Amino acid sequence: MDGYFLARGLHVAAIVLWIGGVAFVTTVLLPAIERAGGHDEQIALFERMEGSFARQARWSTVLAGMSGFWLVHSLDAWNRFADARFWWMHAMVLVWFVFTLMLFVLEPLWLKRVVHARAASDPAGTIRLISKLHRLLLAISLLTVLAAAAGSHGWGLR
Repeated sequence: MDGYFLARGLHVAAIVLWIGGVAFVTTVLLPAIERAGGHDEQIALFERMEGSFARQARWSTVLAGMSGFWLVHSLDAWNRFADARFWWMHAMVLVWFVFTLMLFVLEPLWLKRVVHARAASDPAGTIRLISKLHRLLLAISLLTVLAAAAGSHGWGLR
């Protein structure tokens, strides 16, 4: 059972770094960039600043996915995915999947080009759109964290 506690600790640490970073980007970095000087510089500034976090987010999502899989496997908790009372487990997997897809597939293969093309004609609107999408992702992530914390401690199982 010692491996369980290590995996759970790693899982929580990965989530704290990942979603905490999303919160920082959403509530501190993006508003500061929106208030920054010229609109043409905003996208470049965002990419420079967020680039460091993207590396952290990638390894955090990998660690969260691996530790989460190990926890479900070691607890033989696969049947929870068939029980509606454990909806928060589906939410965790969905949030993880969306971020993993964004970080490893969409951003490097497609999203960067789309953002640059849009920013060429509407830099301020592009930053506003990025901010709105980050707020949406943060809200869904925080709801999932709250539900998972409550659900893993027995909420909703009665």
